[in-house]
Amino acid sequence: MRCTALLTALAVAAPFATLAAQPRALTSADYARAEKFLGFNTQPLVSNTGVQPSWLPDGRFTYRVRQADGTQPLMLVDAKGARTNCATTPAACPAAPAAAAAPQGAARTRTRPPEVLSPDGTKAAFIRDWNLWVRDVASNQETPVTTDGVKDYGYATDNAGWVHSDRAILLWSPDSKKIATFQQDQRKTGEMYLVRYKVGHPELLQWKYPLPGDSAITMIERVVIDLSGTAAKVVRFRMPPDQHRSSVCDHIACGGKLADTEWYPDGTKVAFLSNSRDHKVATLRVADAATGDVRDVLREDVKTQFESGDGDQNWRVLPASNEVLWFSERDDWGQLYLYDLTTGALKQQITTGEGTVLSIERIDPKSRTIWFVAAGKEKGRDPYFRHLYRVGMNGKGLTLLTPEDGDHNVSLSPDGAQFVDSWSRPDLPQTAVLRDAKSGKLVATLETGNISKLVAAGWKPPTRITVKDRDGKWDLYGLMWTPTTLDSTKKYPIVNYIYPGPQGGSVGSRQFAAATRDNQALAELGFVVVAIDGTGNPTRSKSFHDAYYARLGDNTLPDQVAGMKQLAERYRFIDLDRVGIWGHSGGGFATAGAMFRYPDFFKVGISESGNHDNRNYEDDWGERYHGLLVKSSNGDNYDVEANQTLAKNLKGKLLLAHGTLDDNVPPDNTYLVVDALIKAGKDFDLLMIPNAAHGFGAATNYMMRRRWDYFVQHLLGATPPKEYQIGPT
Repeated sequence: MRCTALLTALAVAAPFATLAAQPRALTSADYARAEKFLGFNTQPLVSNTGVQPSWLPDGRFTYRVRQADGTQPLMLVDAKGARTNCATTPAACPAAPAAAAAPQGAARTRTRPPEVLSPDGTKAAFIRDWNLWVRDVASNQETPVTTDGVKDYGYATDNAGWVHSDRAILLWSPDSKKIATFQQDQRKTGEMYLVRYKVGHPELLQWKYPLPGDSAITMIERVVIDLSGTAAKVVRFRMPPDQHRSSVCDHIACGGKLADTEWYPDGTKVAFLSNSRDHKVATLRVADAATGDVRDVLREDVKTQFESGDGDQNWRVLPASNEVLWFSERDDWGQLYLYDLTTGALKQQITTGEGTVLSIERIDPKSRTIWFVAAGKEKGRDPYFRHLYRVGMNGKGLTLLTPEDGDHNVSLSPDGAQFVDSWSRPDLPQTAVLRDAKSGKLVATLETGNISKLVAAGWKPPTRITVKDRDGKWDLYGLMWTPTTLDSTKKYPIVNYIYPGPQGGSVGSRQFAAATRDNQALAELGFVVVAIDGTGNPTRSKSFHDAYYARLGDNTLPDQVAGMKQLAERYRFIDLDRVGIWGHSGGGFATAGAMFRYPDFFKVGISESGNHDNRNYEDDWGERYHGLLVKSSNGDNYDVEANQTLAKNLKGKLLLAHGTLDDNVPPDNTYLVVDALIKAGKDFDLLMIPNAAHGFGAATNYMMRRRWDYFVQHLLGATPPKEYQIGPT
């Protein structure tokens, strides 16, 4: 009887169990609600943020920001902080200036070719047929200033493999009479090939793209072009060809200008940095602009890789006092040092203690004062928050000029008397203020960010999180997004957005943003989304940045796993049995690596445009952060870090995506992983986007929707709406 009753009960319960097990379906309305949290919907709900001053010669400045009523009036501010609305008081405002000269390295908006204007605005340099030309702005007359440039051996040409254009890479002298540039030798550099698909014959794209381990890579022969005479004169530096390297980025051009190069104020000499192929040796040199004679000033040798700043070099030559301001991480923090320009002897360490100098903002040689931005010097704050300081060249008088607990984006006036500071946090909108540059004293509050409409629309800020790294040594910082309708008694799958470094981090900017990627939108579909800046990313200590030097396959993954486990203990609504991960570019590399290296932890991954094997990515990046490729009887030192060597470990659901015209990370990186997965008999999903570049372009929203669908189906266990289209209406 008892057995019969049990069977009867099971038979009755079975249909209900089947119904209960059926996945729930998300509707178009669910996706539409999530879409409301994307940037094109949230940003218009924010006003009075984003002050970017345009300084005038007399110390005043103008700016525009969106007001609550949608207008963007031009505001004029004087040294006392008094503001004038130029829309209502036009007579009090300066006349609209004539078209200004583009900054050094910036290309004018022209059809072809891009030009680089001289500081005085009278000349414009550009490339034509592998040679450098100069156009007289007044007469429009064009004159070649070099004539021996040929294919793959041209002047000022812009090509680092991963980036290539027809802009000219050069630096005008302050008096606009000379140009510092190079003749770039790519004649022995290997080729890269991509195919543009269309109706009819496909189009083959081909350009120079050096790879790690190549015996011949791109070199530069440094020159000065003197335009002061009746005919242009090319002065070649008396030295062997230099490596196509900089101490700032993986190109000789960083931020649109020739990196690691500085003219003496009188235009007689050029200071520059020669960087070794592996970035372990940096040599400061000075060349005579008239003769090309070169002398070495000082040299920095490091065990891993040398960098001289965050986005720009932090070294400066000071000919008037015969000194060099130098940057080094020799004490584990990015510090400033003072050297003798003639002898190269160390005179003074200027900054000390914890915290890294990120950028030199101003040097006053008369008062011997330096203004600089640094991170990590203020105890108890997010170490990625930037602050402005001033200090004497003798190392005394260090003064914090931006006291608020937040990330500070500053702009100093031309005379150095004042600065505009727009500061915020991910959970606090921008406040823009005018301050005295000597004391930091508040002069005036310019704008206070207004997010009332954003909050009324249901927005909530991400949660700032802190966890320990894999070894419990360092605090790691990040952000967490949860559904606005979070029920803390329920369990939510967690998605890790990853960008591992070593050039950046998962969180990105610490400034306030109404939307960070699609993190909140994805959370609205029923996920917890986290971004954790693990070890290996920059702007902290040298040891932190080099945590997995020469082991790029690490990708901070042990830190991500450790961090999410800590978060799950802290927030019981996180379900560690349902962990997803996604990333783009370096994040794509990390995502596939996560699925292969931690197959029992990560259940679903979406890997976009990943550099899965750094032997198939541009030479400078891998050779900087992994070291030179060394072959042995067992292969080479890059092989063990490549994702395809671990593809056989896949257990979960993996979606690989890549643009077929990705000229940054060529798609063969993903094809290598695909081939390995096929050979291992693994199931996976693949989305190749025809003729799309690295960022997917017009297919970006399509890729976003496919990403949502993939996590909804395989991590949430629900059915997504069919073919939902994301985009502003």
